[in-house]
Amino acid sequence: MDQPRKPLIIRGARQVGKTTVVKEFAKTYKQKIFLNLEKSSDCVFFFNSDDVHTIVNAIFLKNELDSKDISETLLFIDEIQEYPKAIQLLRYFYEELPKLHVIAAGSLLEFASKEVASFPVGRVEFLYLSPFNFVEYLTAKGYDNTLHQLRTIPVKPFAHHVLKDLFHHYCLIGGMPEIIKLDIAGKKLPELIKIYDSLWKTFAGDAVKYAPNGVGKNITKHLLSKAAFFIDRRIKFQNFGESNYKSREVGEVFRRLDQAQIIQLLYPTTNHQTPLVPNFKKSPKLQFLDTGLLNFILGIHSDLLGLDDFSGSYKGSLIPHIIFQELISIQNRTNDLPKFWVRDVKYQSAEVDLVQVIDGKVIPIEIKSGSAGKLRSLHQFILQSNHPYAVRIYGGEFSIQETKTVNGKPFLLMNLPYYLGTQLKEYLLYFVRNHRLHAY
Repeated sequence: MDQPRKPLIIRGARQVGKTTVVKEFAKTYKQKIFLNLEKSSDCVFFFNSDDVHTIVNAIFLKNELDSKDISETLLFIDEIQEYPKAIQLLRYFYEELPKLHVIAAGSLLEFASKEVASFPVGRVEFLYLSPFNFVEYLTAKGYDNTLHQLRTIPVKPFAHHVLKDLFHHYCLIGGMPEIIKLDIAGKKLPELIKIYDSLWKTFAGDAVKYAPNGVGKNITKHLLSKAAFFIDRRIKFQNFGESNYKSREVGEVFRRLDQAQIIQLLYPTTNHQTPLVPNFKKSPKLQFLDTGLLNFILGIHSDLLGLDDFSGSYKGSLIPHIIFQELISIQNRTNDLPKFWVRDVKYQSAEVDLVQVIDGKVIPIEIKSGSAGKLRSLHQFILQSNHPYAVRIYGGEFSIQETKTVNGKPFLLMNLPYYLGTQLKEYLLYFVRNHRLHAY
């Protein structure tokens, strides 16, 4: 007997490949039905009835399919945000037609959900889809041997420059599927610029379209025009971008953009030990959907060409951004964003770019090119930590060294090439399980 399945909602910004992924998956089914609720002819099924049995019978009949094969049928409801009533009815697909496999997708579900009388909490599952990460980029290019080297721990010295050069190109163009497709086809950067322009106008148009009122539309336009220039910097909502907008107004719009995954808010933690709870009273940082789009908005594509080390690019902000993008891309079942650390002591500021939990240990990670002796915020973290492990992500080769804080406390520092962002968890496990400091 088939097990009942909850409808699956795939969430993610526009143009990240949700529809393509589902259509490829649908090839494994005997029967498949595709609805697009941007089309009035597909919306009509939900408009005419609230009964899911009636809706499904009508859909099967329209598609000349046998309802006896319902357990071997995939129903894909695309752009479901265009008709919020359909979102509400997903709960009844689970409760009354559990044998039918249902997938829904939409790019602005969070906006539409405000119009849903009763969101089907507990009756649906979620997956998050992000732009291509570096591993997926190499896979799309067919670079199997390079992928093998990327996944070899520790990475071999002979592979360093090849991986670094490929990662630079990936950082340059980003991971939007349309861009990757054109890159594989041999298109050059000047030919991609119009695609970035079209993508960004689409995102901005959608965000403004779903703003609740005229003031909200104006604030949305302002934030989209200014936010890129604040990456890897902690921001204040009040008067953001030299505006006269109030903190509450700016915060509301940023949270909507965050929910739509166009621009996300990264909040710090002040904890040295688990759990890493985000502190929403602290100032956040901004994270864009895609680094290629970010490069386009900032106008820095040409500045990156030919660089041997991206660590200092755009005031040192580009590599932290791409590392966070990589980490977000591999968290497909949750919207739990990676966190940075700030010291919770007045007048004694310290900030570590990233913290990760491995084997119950909170590992501090700095993303910069400076020497081990200059990582002062990381040293502050180590002084209060109950373990000796720390990481620097940079443009150099892999190594592990014993070093000391400026106060003389010994610790182990793993120097990790920045093309290994998707492999960070595996390297942290390798680090803490295979290396010891004699003092501990």
